[in-house]
Amino acid sequence: MARNASTPELRVHLTLKSRNVKTGPIPVSTTTEKTCPTACPFSLNGCYAESGPLALFWRKVTEKKVGVQWREFLGMIRDLPAGILWRHNQAGDLPGDRVKLDADKVAQLARANAGKRGFTYTHYPPSLHNRRAIQAANKAGFVVNLSANNLGHADALADYDCAPVVCVLPDSVDGNTTRTLETPMGRTVAVCPATYLKTNCAECQLCARADRKVIVGFPAHGTSKKKAAAIAAA
Repeated sequence: MARNASTPELRVHLTLKSRNVKTGPIPVSTTTEKTCPTACPFSLNGCYAESGPLALFWRKVTEKKVGVQWREFLGMIRDLPAGILWRHNQAGDLPGDRVKLDADKVAQLARANAGKRGFTYTHYPPSLHNRRAIQAANKAGFVVNLSANNLGHADALADYDCAPVVCVLPDSVDGNTTRTLETPMGRTVAVCPATYLKTNCAECQLCARADRKVIVGFPAHGTSKKKAAAIAAA
């Protein structure tokens, strides 16, 4: 039986100024690995966050060597300057039991984000319960993107019409030659500009727009990108 969504293992670290060139110098958070949903096919199979320096730091958060408890994290978000753009979860996912989102905690985060421009991505399955929690967060101004495994999956998620969608693309996609492509159902996919231009999340801000219709695509990357690319090509 899955753990209850109120598990005390939830732990988050907030970096006030990221040194990641793709995000730019914005606040970013990292949440314990225990939040990653079991439905994510990239877990131990191509996830970019499971290798390199980020993996080492992510493990420290999971092992409670760094980071804070949820309530303290919410206070840190409330204390961020008004209007600031910030990314939740450079690694990890939203609060939940790995199958079902903790709707109360998602709502708490959305309220803490009031007046700020927080955004994130989730691989939680689109059950009715999860969709309602995600839709409510977007309506409250905290942008939650549904993460698709490939272009066909992106169509399936977009059909729910409850949140903006992003997807993983094969590593053969190069934004320098292909900046937009289409899903099987004809939806436009924009290749993330930070993957081929000297730009970042702080400048682009496309993923922080809850009202957008375009799907943002991320070519598989990281040391295990071949595994991720295989899933993206399915």
